[in-house]
This record gives sequence, C-alpha cells and structure tokens, in this order.
Amino acid sequence: MLLTLRIRDFVIVDKLQLNFKPGFTVLTGETGAGKSILIDALGLVLGERAEPGVVRAGTDKAEIEAEFDIVQLAELQRWLTEQALEGDEHCLLLRRTVDVGGRSRAFINGRSATLQQLKEVGEHLVDIHGQHAHQSLLKQDAQRAMVDGYADLLELAGEVRTAWQSWQALRRTRLEWEKNAAAYAAEREQLQWQVKELGALALTPEVWRDLQNEHARLSNAASLLEGAQFGLEMISENEPSAAGVVGAVLSRLQPLVEFDPALGETIELLESADVQLREAAYGLRHYLQRADLDPQRLKEVESRLDAIHSTARKYRVSEEALGELQQAKQQRLDELGGDDADDGLLQRELAAEAQYCKLATMLSRKRQVAAKELGARVTTEMQHLAMASGRFEIVLKPLNEGSITGLEQIEFLVSANAGMAPRSLAKVASGGELSRISLALQVVASSVASVPVLVFDEVDVGIGGRVAEIVGQLLKRLGGAHQVLCITHLPQVAARGDQQWQVAKHMTNGATLSSIRELDTSERIAEIARMLGGVAITDTTLKHAEEMLAG
Repeated sequence: MLLTLRIRDFVIVDKLQLNFKPGFTVLTGETGAGKSILIDALGLVLGERAEPGVVRAGTDKAEIEAEFDIVQLAELQRWLTEQALEGDEHCLLLRRTVDVGGRSRAFINGRSATLQQLKEVGEHLVDIHGQHAHQSLLKQDAQRAMVDGYADLLELAGEVRTAWQSWQALRRTRLEWEKNAAAYAAEREQLQWQVKELGALALTPEVWRDLQNEHARLSNAASLLEGAQFGLEMISENEPSAAGVVGAVLSRLQPLVEFDPALGETIELLESADVQLREAAYGLRHYLQRADLDPQRLKEVESRLDAIHSTARKYRVSEEALGELQQAKQQRLDELGGDDADDGLLQRELAAEAQYCKLATMLSRKRQVAAKELGARVTTEMQHLAMASGRFEIVLKPLNEGSITGLEQIEFLVSANAGMAPRSLAKVASGGELSRISLALQVVASSVASVPVLVFDEVDVGIGGRVAEIVGQLLKRLGGAHQVLCITHLPQVAARGDQQWQVAKHMTNGATLSSIRELDTSERIAEIARMLGGVAITDTTLKHAEEMLAG
C-alpha cells in the first residue's frame, strides 16, 4: 500500500507530506482547488511524462517522493532484486525530480533508475482510473490479464507461452535446415572425413608429450650409448678406474683411523662415494643391456610426427590443439545429425505444436467460460451505475495460427445505450463512462487484482442521487481489498470514505498555494454539508450531512 507521499514545489504546492491509511480515502474541495494535483504528482513519481510547467513558479525544481509497503508483493520484490534496486526489507521508496528545463531524474530505493524502470515498478503498485490518465483497461494485454486473473488462468497461460516458444524455436530450426539442406549435407560429408582423419592420429596432450620425448631419445641413440659406455669404463672397467682409485685410498686410510680418529669423517665420505660409484656402474651396465634404441622405431616415430605436423599446418592449429579440434568437429557433426536429421526435426516440431495446441485449447475453453461470466457481472454493475441500458461483452477473436498468448485475441466491447451494437471499449466509452466501467470491473475482479492501490478520478461524472450512493458503496466495498483513493464532487460518495481529505487554495505572500489536510468528524460534517448545500449551509443541511456519515 501507499504509505507516504511527499510533494515539494509542484505546480501550486510548496511543501506537503501526506500519510495514507488502508481502506477508502476521498478527496474533496472547491472546484479549481487543485484536487487533481495529488493524482498528477502520484503519476509523475510512477513514471509519467514530465513537463517543465510542473515546477512551481520561482523555484528550481519539483520533487515527488512516494513510500510503499510491498510486503505482499513478492513478484515486485524479485524484480527489484534482479535489477539490484532492493532497499529496506518490504519497503520501497520512489523519487522523481523535474527541473525548470523539463529534465527529470528518477530514483528507486535511493539508486538512480531509468524512467522505464520507474514505469515497470508503477505497474505493480498503482492503477489510476480517470479520463486524464493512461488506462490499463484500454490495453489488450491488460484485458487478457484481467480475464486470465479472474479465472485463475495465469499459470496455464504461462505454460501456453512456454509451449509456443518451444514450438516456434523448433520451427525456425527446421525451416533453416530445409533452406540450407544442401550446404548441411556438404558440411556433414566434410566433417565425416575430417573427424576420421583427426581420429587416425589418436592424439592427446599426453600422447604428444610422450612422442616428443621418445623421438628425442631415439634420435640421439649413438650419443646415449657412447656416453653410457664411456661412463661405465671410467667408473669401473679402465685401469685405473674411479672406483678402483677410491677403493685404494680407503684401503690405505682405514688402518690409520685407530691412530687418529680425525680421519673418520673423511673415510665415511669415501665409503659413501665407493658405494655410489658401484651403484652408478651397475646402473650404466643395466642401461646398456636394456637400451631400446631400434633405428626402425625411430623411423616410425618420425613418420607419425611428420603426419601430426602436416595435419596441424593443414588445419592451422598447434599440434597440442588437434585433439580439441577433433572433439569440436565431432560435436558439430552430432548437431547436424544423420541423413534423416530433417525428419527428426519435423517430428519434434509436430510434437511441440501438438503440445501447444493441447494447452492453448484448454486455455481457450476456460477463457470462454470466464469471459461470459465476467461480462455478465460487469454488465450488472454498469446498470447500477447510471448506465441502465449498458452492456459489457468480452469477445475472443480466433487467430489463424495462434500466438504466444493463445488461440485468440481478447477484446472488451461495450454498448452504452440500448439498440447500439457493442464496440471496442477504447472507441466508445467517454471519460466518465470509462471510469464507471473500470470501477465495475475492479469491483468484480477485486479478489484477483494484484495492484494494491486504485485511484479514481471523476467516477461521478454525470450521475447523482441513488446512483451516487451506489458508487460510494462500491468504492467502500473495493476499499476492503485495496487501498482506494477517489476524487469526488458527490457528498454521497464522500460520506462512504474511511477517511476524508480536503483540498483548498489560499494566498501566501502574493502566491497561490494548494494544501491538503485530513478532516476530523466535525470537519467532515461541515465539508459534506458544503457539498450538499453550496454557499448557504443551514442546520438542516448539517443534520443531513451528519446522517449521511452515520449511515
């Protein structure tokens, strides 16, 4: 619900803060006092177009700020999180400024926002009904949503949307395949031999590394054998050999250690060297016995390396990337499928179409029932609202191939007078009639409406007496499910409000300013008496006003 509205330097308001309450609130006041300023300010902070003229004369900018309780609006909370615009838990703060040049800035929870974001937020919060404001009632999307919401079909409508998107995606894929069938066949043939060629290499990063190491070993076979033989001879087989020299030194020093223990450390080092030299000789001897340095194997390795280098140059990739290239080629080949891939696509498309038609047909049947019931109920409410001959219909116009929203287009039709064929609501209804039709719709659909705040401007145009009392009762009833604000000239409507605000103009320092204040019970009696009796307010008029409030 709307908690607070702060207005500064807007039209003829210098500074104003309004704290709102649940239920039905009425705004009354003399003609020209500026009652519509409140609605204009609310529209501006919800994303309406800003004009330079809204800035109060003599000031630099106008500023509107609105605070909402959104604890019950889970979808809006999710949207704010997705947009990184969340604020305090369950509280939403909107702000809009307009300078004298017409430039405006928007803020959501203290963060700079676009006008489109402000509008999207506003669609979750407030619906303004009046001949001078945009009406969601005239939009076909809103009409369809109202029917689906009334009949609890929003989830099914979402399934239809998803089914349509799946069907159309497959259809586009199939058409693209048919258009490029020859090219795909040629690509598939090329990919087949490319995958075969790359697969023959059986190359992985590990295999490539091992091949390089093996080639280095085989190509230096002579040097390896010669070096190993030289090392073996120098360590143990020549005269003298390194092992023999170390052994001779040990033999000379070991008897002497008992005369001078200081030689012990040196002897330990020589003993360690003797052991390591013997192990090295054993290792070289073993290497020479087992060395696999076959020249034929070298030719095989070099042949395979040549094939790898040649293939890498052919595909213009590094040798290490050939394995990944094979996987990518295989993946694309799998995507293209076999020679019967187009048949598989068609079957999948037909299955998706059948699923869409099944869900959309179910949705259509339920919409037909809901449209008939909703149309009858709205007609009844219209006839209570000074439209005795009025008739409201909801038609479902079939679409040849369906759409993302179903198999039909939903349109609201109205006949305001007897003998007239129903026509599009946007083309027939006058401002006052549109407000009353909207009121009738909102009352009927209030149990499923998601927007918490409803604003009505001039719903009392052209009515009075008993019908005015009915309008007041309807708005009172609507205030049980929503927060309702209504500008009215009718005492019958004002008397039904849970709270009443009076709008007045006054002169301050030579400037005309508008103010709004909440009335207590005695002030409400006086205001309703003014609305009943005009300039001369008698005791009888006051008594009548008191009785209306009591009733």
